[in-house]
Amino acid sequence: MTVEEPPKEISKSAAKKLAAKQAKEAKKAETQARLKAEADARDADDYSKDRYGKVTIVNSKEKTGRKWIEVEDLNTSMAGEEVLVRGRVHLSRLTGKQCFLKLRHRYFSVQVVYAVDDKISKQMLKYIGGCPKERKQWYQRRVRGPLDGDGPVVKQDTRLDNRILDLRTPTNQAIFRIGHGVVELFREYLTSQGFTEIHTPKIISAASEGGANVFEVTYFKGSAYLAQSPQLYKQMAVCADIERVFTVGAVFRAEDSNTHRHLCEFTGLDIEMAFKEHYHEALTVIGDMFINMFKGLQTRYATEIDIVNKQFPAEPFKFVEPALVLQYPEAIKMLHDNNVEIGEFDDLSTPNEKFLGKLVKAKYDTDFYILDKYPLEVRPFYTMPCPHDPKYSNSYDIFMRGEEIMSGAQRIHDPAFLEERATVHGIDLETIRSYIDSFKFGSSPHAGGGVGGERVLMLYLGLDNIRKTSMFPRDPKRLTP
Repeated sequence: MTVEEPPKEISKSAAKKLAAKQAKEAKKAETQARLKAEADARDADDYSKDRYGKVTIVNSKEKTGRKWIEVEDLNTSMAGEEVLVRGRVHLSRLTGKQCFLKLRHRYFSVQVVYAVDDKISKQMLKYIGGCPKERKQWYQRRVRGPLDGDGPVVKQDTRLDNRILDLRTPTNQAIFRIGHGVVELFREYLTSQGFTEIHTPKIISAASEGGANVFEVTYFKGSAYLAQSPQLYKQMAVCADIERVFTVGAVFRAEDSNTHRHLCEFTGLDIEMAFKEHYHEALTVIGDMFINMFKGLQTRYATEIDIVNKQFPAEPFKFVEPALVLQYPEAIKMLHDNNVEIGEFDDLSTPNEKFLGKLVKAKYDTDFYILDKYPLEVRPFYTMPCPHDPKYSNSYDIFMRGEEIMSGAQRIHDPAFLEERATVHGIDLETIRSYIDSFKFGSSPHAGGGVGGERVLMLYLGLDNIRKTSMFPRDPKRLTP
């Protein structure tokens, strides 16, 4: 048998606190009941309550058969038709008994108008006007017409820090569609010319270019490097009798350059091909590839180019067909004739490249040209010397709007000669032994080059910074997002 203890008396202070707590809870319950009653009353008066609100998650439960229309496909011929569209809320404005929404999909937008009527209640209008910007929404309305508009001006670093939002703007949507076109046209043309796309290692045992601008990484118990170029592997493929190859992939450069045109990681578009007698066979293919690319961009991406030009006006990119080819001594003479001090065998500085581009444009009316026969001492170890003058080489650079986009050359395909040139450049032969050995069983003469896709896109559109054409740029000061 247990004996119950008598209840303990609480102090006056505790009793007072308990009473206050109970009163607060009672008031809260009363408020909740009142709000529920008001909501129920509103719902009873809301004749549109089944026409708006949050949709359930799309988990592929059913196929409704509804016909969706893309914002970009809307046109005046559809006036009067009801359409179902999906996009992001770009702007919203609620005024009295009307609500104006700007709905955006990629780089197209449309104005959606709602007004209180027998189908749209005040509650529905208020809900629509309160939709937050950038929310993904879908609407069903009658077609009236598209609406264009300008966005705010935001600093570049702010854009890059908030890149996901930045990429939703019509201009950026257009830029990266055109960037897709650069790669697409590169692949298309080379494939039509009998080339094979290959994929090369990005982790390698020695610096591709034999220089210091290379990222060193830990590789198990040793060290390795991120590839500065797929150059050596393209040549190996040619040695394996895959005589026309190209590759699209990441290229890494550890250059501490914070300029408008340099990145530490970019998309390399590289080409290599065997030729019969003269490296100009390869140079012609490369020149024709670019001409085909520029033509394709003009015809396939005219809408996107116009969208970019609205925010970033630029002169249309000009080129001549076939591509203009100048010899290096000609370029030096043009600079000398315009009072530029430069040695006969000096490499071109960036200011001299830009000035030469202006001279070429004024004389030949082209933004695109090839500069052939560079001095040997300013080129990599694998470059074939010129047979007519050993101070020059069978190498070339290609320019757009006065800026270099591609470096290329005939490669040395004789192993003994290759060892000689590598030694001159101070390269440890053992670090490139597999590369040298690939020529010991015979190789066709070959040439090629590499171009950065982001730089081509920047210069074609006349943009001022390569970070505008790199979706998630990497430079000495940026490693995120």
